Amino acid sequence: FIFTAVTQLNIAGPEAVEDKRQYAAVASVNLRAGKKAMEMSDFEAAYTYFDNGITFLRKKHWEEHYSLSLELFDLAAGCSLTNGDFVSLKLLSGQVIARGRSYEDKLNVLYFVTCSLASSFKLPESIEKGLDVLSQLGVELELGGSGTSEGVEVCVEGTKDLLSTYTYDELLNTRRMTDSTMIMAMKFLSTLMIGLAQTSSATQVAQQIIQLSLTHGMSPVSPLGFVHLGSYLAQLGDIRGGYNYVKLACSLLDKLESRECASEVICISTQVVSYVEPLQATLEYYDKGCAA
Repeated sequence: FIFTAVTQLNIAGPEAVEDKRQYAAVASVNLRAGKKAMEMSDFEAAYTYFDNGITFLRKKHWEEHYSLSLELFDLAAGCSLTNGDFVSLKLLSGQVIARGRSYEDKLNVLYFVTCSLASSFKLPESIEKGLDVLSQLGVELELGGSGTSEGVEVCVEGTKDLLSTYTYDELLNTRRMTDSTMIMAMKFLSTLMIGLAQTSSATQVAQQIIQLSLTHGMSPVSPLGFVHLGSYLAQLGDIRGGYNYVKLACSLLDKLESRECASEVICISTQVVSYVEPLQATLEYYDKGCAA
């Protein structure tokens, strides 16, 4: 019902609104419809509703309806990224960056922009932007120190030492991350993993993900750090140790009910699991990976 009603309002357009006080109300209804469409994974329709909601906003809407404006622009930008519409993403994110009242209010669109750079194969720019935002959030990463195979091994061993005092169950039942700033920092770290996936610096990013998870709690990105650690251990010859960490990563996916990085975690874990479990058992992971 909400889609039919809102579509009729949008066809009529802002010119049909007689009472100026109703502009924000129509924008809010479009926001609701867009969120409903997102729940149904129809991001094209969701973007249309958010975009129409923006057209109903009047002058000074950033001053008079800040929260509504921020949410509409944020969600429209997110749908633009999902739909591969990087032109709209640039325009929408530019508005939020220019009008946002705090750095925290700009984090979502900064994340979308960073992801779009990675998706556009502009990896150096994506990495630079990700590192800059992380620095602003108090997470400092100096990449390159583990550039040699020896450096990778030292980083991996350091991460193992970090985890040596925790049991499997303690890691699996670690509290959830609630600090919104750290949750965003973890998302930026996940984009760095994409940009640095084929480099030795990725070990440092995995270590940082794990360190923040131990300090602030597990986030939907946490399994990514553990599965990469398991993969590195396996590559260094510790198949059993690597297997234990990729299994932990998969268990965390289920525990956190996380789909944010599920496909990558399952893909990497399958490569390690196939060395320990019968090959037939990896079909289960294959099916999960396809579903993710």
